[in-house]
Amino acid sequence: MQAPIGVFDSGLGGLTVLKELIGKLPDYDYLYLGDNARAPYGTRSFDTVYKYTRQCVQWLFDQGCPLVILACNTASAKALRNIQQMYLPGAAQENRVLGVIRPTAEVIGNFSRTGSIGVLATQGTVLSDSYPIEIAHYFPHLKVAQEACPMWVPLVENAEHDKPGADYFVQKHIDSLMKKAPDADTLLLGCTHYPLLMDKIKSAIPKDMTVVTQGELVADSLADYLNRHPEMAVRLSQNNKRSYASTDSPELFDSQAALFLGQSVASFYVDLG
Repeated sequence: MQAPIGVFDSGLGGLTVLKELIGKLPDYDYLYLGDNARAPYGTRSFDTVYKYTRQCVQWLFDQGCPLVILACNTASAKALRNIQQMYLPGAAQENRVLGVIRPTAEVIGNFSRTGSIGVLATQGTVLSDSYPIEIAHYFPHLKVAQEACPMWVPLVENAEHDKPGADYFVQKHIDSLMKKAPDADTLLLGCTHYPLLMDKIKSAIPKDMTVVTQGELVADSLADYLNRHPEMAVRLSQNNKRSYASTDSPELFDSQAALFLGQSVASFYVDLG
C-alpha cells in the first residue's frame, strides 16, 4: 500500500520546507501536520518536545505515512535522535523519520570562504548545540557562532514580520551575532519561520554575506535519499495530492498558511488526546 510523505512541524514554519519539497518532488503526495495547539516548542524541555514529537509522528504513521520529515528545528534538535534510536525499533521498524539539521550540516561549510558562519535559531535549538555538533562531523574546522532570536517566531506568526517594529529585533540579534563572529560570511537561518524575515535580515547584514535557508537543502537531501532508497520510494504515493492537519483551529491554520506556503489550503482538525 502506498501512502503520502508525512511532514511535521510544531506549527506553521514547516510549510516553508514543504513548499520546497513540493517544488523539488511535485509528484509525491504530502500530509502536513501542525501541532499548533502546543506551539511553540522552542522553549519547552527535551522530554516534552520528545513526547509531543513522538505523538505527532505516531499519528502520521497511523495515517499510513512510511516516511516522516521533521520540518521543525526544535523537534530535530531535541527529539529526532531518540525517535530514531528508541522509538522506531519498537513502534515501526520499517518506517523512517528524518530531520532538517543533518541535511543542512552536511553542506553548510561549502558556502563559507572565511571558515566562519553564524546560526540564527530559537532558544531551544541553540541550547541543544545540535548545529555545532552536527556541523563538526562534516566541517571540523568551521567556526560556528549561534544567536537565539526568541521574538522572531512571534513576529512572523502575528504577521508583524514585515512591519517597521520588527526592524529593532532583527537588527539587535544580527548585531549580537556579528560581535560573536565578526569574520562570518555565511548566515544560516536555523528556524523555518525565519525566511519570512529575509528582506529585513538582508538589510541588516553586510552585502557580501550569504544567507542560507533550509528548505531547498532539505528538498535536495530528500531527493537524494529516495534515489538511494528505492525500497522506500515505492512505498510512497505519487498523485500530486497535499493534505493539511492541525491540532488547533483549522480556520486559523488556513488563514495563516498562505503566508508560509504561498497558496491557500483547507486543513482538518486532529485531536491527539
